[in-house]
This record gives sequence, structure tokens and C-alpha cells, in this order.
Amino acid sequence: MKYLPHFFLLTLFVMMALSGCAPKATVKTVTTPESALAEVSAGQLSFDDDLDTTSLLLAIDRSLNYYDGAGRNQTFRVADRQVSAMEMKETLIAFREIIQSSDGMEEKKKRIADTFLVLRAAGENGDGSVLFTGYYEPLLEGSPVRTDKYKYPLYRPPPDIVMEKISKNNTKIGRKENGRTVPYYTRRQIDVDGVLRGRGLELIWVSDPVELNSLHTQGSGKIRLEDGKMLTVSYAQNNGRPFRSVTQNMLDQSKIDKSGTSYRGFKTWLKGKSEEEIFEILSYNERYIFFRFVDREPVGALGQPVTPDRSIATDPAYFPQGALTFIRLRKPVLDDHYNVTSRVDFSRFVLNQDKGSAIKGPGRVDLFCGFGPRAQATAGSLKEKVELYFLLLK
Repeated sequence: MKYLPHFFLLTLFVMMALSGCAPKATVKTVTTPESALAEVSAGQLSFDDDLDTTSLLLAIDRSLNYYDGAGRNQTFRVADRQVSAMEMKETLIAFREIIQSSDGMEEKKKRIADTFLVLRAAGENGDGSVLFTGYYEPLLEGSPVRTDKYKYPLYRPPPDIVMEKISKNNTKIGRKENGRTVPYYTRRQIDVDGVLRGRGLELIWVSDPVELNSLHTQGSGKIRLEDGKMLTVSYAQNNGRPFRSVTQNMLDQSKIDKSGTSYRGFKTWLKGKSEEEIFEILSYNERYIFFRFVDREPVGALGQPVTPDRSIATDPAYFPQGALTFIRLRKPVLDDHYNVTSRVDFSRFVLNQDKGSAIKGPGRVDLFCGFGPRAQATAGSLKEKVELYFLLLK
């Protein structure tokens, strides 16, 4: 999710040395998939978990459903080895048996350390530091028909989208024009030029273009109708265009300062603009998300629901999907008005169950925070360096 989207193309940086009289280029080293994970001693970890076991078991079951279903024939790269879906499943089954056992907490931690290999994510620069952010389910006001108030559409996937497989983790998305595949329409062409209008693709209409952009960023959300009925929409497809940060673009142009780059601050700033200005600003991000209705919780990249505070999104080119993961970082403490009053250290087991267009490379991870104002405040304030570990049955 966070398609971004949150609720998806691998970005590899190819570095070239400049020669001749030109100044020497600054070379940025990017970790390769083979070295994205490195085995470490389990003895350095306490394996403390700050949440209830029920949510952890639910997230584990959802990864097991993936390994039994859509992922059953997958093979995953874990450090220097190839691991089958069956081996990934056995890891989760063994872990579930330990946490459901009658052993005391200290004995459970010892069994985890003895039973599993622990592999630490190297991070973007190989120093073990991974940037950790959050995403959530926004709430929008909507209508099944267009009105003066509800005039901003969510589109279902257009039938003219074509997909061409390039590699295991890379699919080219476009449309046919004069017998050849060309890039699909940009956000500007869709929202400003209206290339999809009148084609019967509107799924539902909402009242606020800024909140709609949040929905595009998060990848799923809830829409409340005027009669109080709640509908859930989830990512269905994207236009194949690159994700570009609108906030960073505004910062680079000195349109906002660093205090305005927070999630809440940027939304407040954007809502002060005219409709024309809003769409002009948002058009910088060419990525566009198409939606579908779902009758359950938001669905992640595995085709399974994501679990609040237990599901993370990473780049599947670097980290195995569905895998058992352990994180250590800080989280915000919120007051009754959802303002951050402090930050505290915590650790937690999570499952790698999603991906996102802004979550690329070995140095990024995104936590699904759930639905509601507290989830929004938590997700919007998470930007921490994290220790990210993957567990694999010995």
C-alpha cells in the first residue's frame, strides 16, 4: 500500500566516473540485492515486542495464506541464498509455535535466538541504518454520484492499460497507440486535461482534492457517504509513471520551508490554495492510482489484508515478501489532540507484506499504522532510522 502506494518499480542507480578536466563526481554507493542482508548474532537482540500477541498471530496467518496461495511457487533471495516459499512458511510455523507455547517470556526469547538465523538489513549505505516511515487509511467524504460538493473522482483501472513483463520485479505499464506501446497518461493529463472523463470509469466521487491526494499516496482508505455508510477502497492499478515527491519539489523551489514538509503541515498549506493551484502542484507527481472497492481491510502487495502496526512495506527486489521481521527504533507519544509530546524506544515483530512506489532500495521501510486520527498522526510523524532484521529458520 502506500502506492506511493504507498500501496512500484525498482530504482537502481548506475554510477559513472567522470573523466577529463571535469570535476570529480561524488559517487554514491548503493547496496546490491545480494548484500542487502547480512547474518548477525541473535545474542545482540532482546526480541522484546511492545504489542499484543493476537495482532502478531493474525499477521503471521496472512503471510502463511500468501505462501499457500499466490506465493506458493515463489523463490526468494535471502542474503546469498535462494529460499523457497515452503522454507519461508516453515519459518513462520516454527515461530508461531514458540510464541503460542506455555514457556515463559525469557524462555521464548531464548528459543527464538536458538532457532532462527538473524539477518540485518544493510541499509542504503551499508551501515545498517534504514529510513522508517508510516502510512495509514485516510477517511474521505463521498458520494456515488457527482454533485457540486462531490466532484473529484476516483477512477477504476481503465481497460486500455496494458502490462508487459520485463523481469521478475519489473512490469512496464502503458497503452497501445497505432500498434505500439506508449506510456500511459500522466496525472496532469488525467486530472487537468480530463482524458478519462466520460468513459464511465468513475468509481465514486469525493469532496476534497487534497484528501484525495492523500488517498493516492496511502493506497487505500475509507469513504463515508452522507447516509453514514462506510465504503473501503483499495489500490487496483497505477499508470506506470514515476513517483515524484511533491513536498520535496515545493521545498526545492522554496515554496515551503522545512517546517511545512510534515504530513500535517503540507496538507494545511495545500488546502490554502485554489483548486487550479492544487492540481498544478500535484501534477508534478506523474504517478496516478486507480482503485477498487473491497469488502474487508486494505489489501497489500501479497493479495492479503495488511495488519495495523504489524505489516511493513519494503522493496521486494531486496527483501523477501511475507517474511518475519524484527524492528528497533523510536515511536511518537501522542497527547489527546494527537500532537507528538515525546518519542520512546521500542522493538516489535512485523511481517513484510506490502510495497510502495516511494519505498525503493535497501534503505526504506514503511509501517502500516491503521485507520483513524491516531493512525494518521502516528504515520505522519514517523521518520526514524531503524534497525531492520529478517528471521529465517536454521
